[in-house]
Amino acid sequence: MGMRILAGDIGATHTRLALFEGHRCLKEQNTLSRDHPSLSAAVQAFNEPFERACFGVPGPVRGGRCRATNLPWVVDAAALAAELHIDKVWLLNDLEASAHGLSFSTFETLNEGVSEPASRALIAAGTGLGEAGLYWDGKTHHPFACEGGHADFAPRDDREVELFLHLRQKYGHVSYERVLSGPGLYELYRFLEPGGRPTLTSPEAVTEGALQKTNKAAVHALEWFVSLYGSEAGNLALKFLALGGVYIGGGIAPHMLSVMKSGLFMEAFVAKGRFSSLLARIPVHVIMNDNAALLGAAHYAYGK
Repeated sequence: MGMRILAGDIGATHTRLALFEGHRCLKEQNTLSRDHPSLSAAVQAFNEPFERACFGVPGPVRGGRCRATNLPWVVDAAALAAELHIDKVWLLNDLEASAHGLSFSTFETLNEGVSEPASRALIAAGTGLGEAGLYWDGKTHHPFACEGGHADFAPRDDREVELFLHLRQKYGHVSYERVLSGPGLYELYRFLEPGGRPTLTSPEAVTEGALQKTNKAAVHALEWFVSLYGSEAGNLALKFLALGGVYIGGGIAPHMLSVMKSGLFMEAFVAKGRFSSLLARIPVHVIMNDNAALLGAAHYAYGK
């Protein structure tokens, strides 16, 4: 029997755990994060033996410790290893874990482009907005984490200036996560709903109302969301000079693929003035399988 690795994809909404032996997944479990007081409790409820563990966690990891951004957990790798009585625990930012899992992922292409031996970028809207990069050293890619989703939101037109002023009054600091996430989609919908009286009550309902075309404000909110998504993905591509490709992760994009492919995303992606022609050459792909972070965490642990 080979070494057993527990891999985790920890999100503000869901905690996904999988037990691996080599490249074989022995058991996988998906639970609501709020049902557990801590990651340790979630792992103990999984109730399987393993020797080492690696978790993608939603927040910055510093010194093997992470205070989750949208989840009331503090995760400490050394303390967790001691609690679980195992040899080693690694913590990765969740988008960094997803970047490690790109080699095992399947994709839908938004822009074929021309892939170059260069750095790549990953952006993922879900409960929050995650971003990461993959540095190219001339031979291979090396994933690294960032917290670009919390950078300042930049309005592109008068309507977005109004949105910015509305959100600034509500939150103070307005980051891209405030508009590019599940809660962000709902903010767009509420901003557009006539009279400010929403008839839909959740981001999922907004997405469904938009895709089924049963709610006009939802349709416009989803189209606006996709345009904002493309714009920020283009910003990330410029900052990382991601000529090797941009990858769209998270749980939202696959569910609205028809709108992602409508042209709204790529139109905003390339709308960068003098650098539009450069961005038009960058390949852009949507990650279609939802286990990239799990596979990336397992791959990272086995490589240590």
